[in-house]
Amino acid sequence: MPTGKVKWFNQDKGFGFITPDDGGTDIFLHITAAQRGGIDTVKEGMDVAFEVAQDRRTGRTSADNVRQV
Repeated sequence: MPTGKVKWFNQDKGFGFITPDDGGTDIFLHITAAQRGGIDTVKEGMDVAFEVAQDRRTGRTSADNVRQV
């Protein structure tokens, strides 16, 4: 499971981005993906583990099942 750090997160809009530890492209993060992993409040700088998924509607890469590490 990839790991990374929350780069920024907009609490009002419920989304942000994760910078992967492997140096890849930033990954889109929606609050529902964090909630599925048991995180109620996402904070910038938070260390996380996540699954990589592809949005069925847009085809963009996103994080899913995000867990704090």
